[in-house]
Amino acid sequence: MSGLAQRPALFTKRRFEVPCTLEVEHSHDSLHAHVELDGDVVVHPGDEVIVHGPELNVPFGTRVVERRTATVVRASQLERRWTELTGDLEFMELLEFSFSSGKKL
Repeated sequence: MSGLAQRPALFTKRRFEVPCTLEVEHSHDSLHAHVELDGDVVVHPGDEVIVHGPELNVPFGTRVVERRTATVVRASQLERRWTELTGDLEFMELLEFSFSSGKKL
């Protein structure tokens, strides 16, 4: 081991590149973008996936499927635990509940 202290796994991030399939659809039925990573790559809470390549412009009524490369950045142990603990709270912020009948008073 060299004279440099190694960082504990609690703070260490790992990154790697993987081929992927990018699908973007812009139609009356659907507006979505999906990325499917090749192999048995599993994305865990807190991980990041960065898809490389030029920006796509998908006109209405079309669907584009392309092969690209993606970089997966694994969350550190600390980031993963934090995401697991706070993820449900952040999801609840997206929900909107209404108990009114919609009638004007």
